[in-house]
Amino acid sequence: MSETPVDAEEVEHVAELARVDLAEDEVDAFTTQFAEILEYFEALDEVPEVDSEPELVNVMREDEVTEGLDQEEALRNAEETEDGFFKGPRVS
Repeated sequence: MSETPVDAEEVEHVAELARVDLAEDEVDAFTTQFAEILEYFEALDEVPEVDSEPELVNVMREDEVTEGLDQEEALRNAEETEDGFFKGPRVS
């Protein structure tokens, strides 16, 4: 790991903003973890940009309207119904 870009003071500041109380050993642990996370972000900077391909088109099919179930068909396998609706267990 290179020189840490995060120090204990910054970790304590972030903890204060998040309203989190940290013990001294937790501050040390988070300082190390934050530095490691920032290294991952630095690695992302090395990923090359790719050019977009204007020839790409949407390969999804168009929506097609089809006839749905009527109420009787929709309720056919329901355990319980009431007044033409599905009936479920009481929640409260």
